Amino acid sequence: MSVLDVAWAERWMHVAATDVRAARDELTELDRRIGDGDHGVNLDRGLSAVVGRLDDPAQPVRETVGQVLRLAATTMMSTVGGAAGPLYGTAFLRASKVTDRAELGPTGVVALVEAALEGIVARGRATVGEKTMVDAWQPAAEAAERAEGAEHVVDVLRAAAAAASAGSASTVPLVATKGRASYLAERSAGTEDPGARSSAIILAAAVAAAEGSGG
Repeated sequence: MSVLDVAWAERWMHVAATDVRAARDELTELDRRIGDGDHGVNLDRGLSAVVGRLDDPAQPVRETVGQVLRLAATTMMSTVGGAAGPLYGTAFLRASKVTDRAELGPTGVVALVEAALEGIVARGRATVGEKTMVDAWQPAAEAAERAEGAEHVVDVLRAAAAAASAGSASTVPLVATKGRASYLAERSAGTEDPGARSSAIILAAAVAAAEGSGG
């Protein structure tokens, strides 16, 4: 598959909703250890709402990838509680601004991931190593950029998702210095950051959505 289209973006949201629901208890348990204990439930609710709006026949037809991501952004901002709603909402909103076209090639995917990272950094004011979503998205953006010359666009997604998964795993030994987890200081070490984990799941869903279309 040489490009990703609007149908892919909509599938991405559907797969992400399914996969986050499957991981809801895992995410909630991670967040229970170092946060409010509601990350899985909140994210499940938000992505379910996104899918509900995508499937609503009363909604206008989406003609660009950016329109799908903008719908996801506004829906998550209004339905996801805690820090996750504003962070994911801002990530998708920034990404929507650089993907306002019917199809994305490798360069478009790199722009999407980089813009999402910029949104998360702008909203959360975090950097790599502080045990946050940035620890998944920063390596994802770097890996996507390195893979930009790949023949198949899905290879850029695969590189980003693999790096996000590794980045999320790298948060286990870290001591949190941002967010609620920072209140635990050294006791936050030993638990994977739930936001980084959900980020890895969502980026893996983007790959699955592309592969399901023959990518």
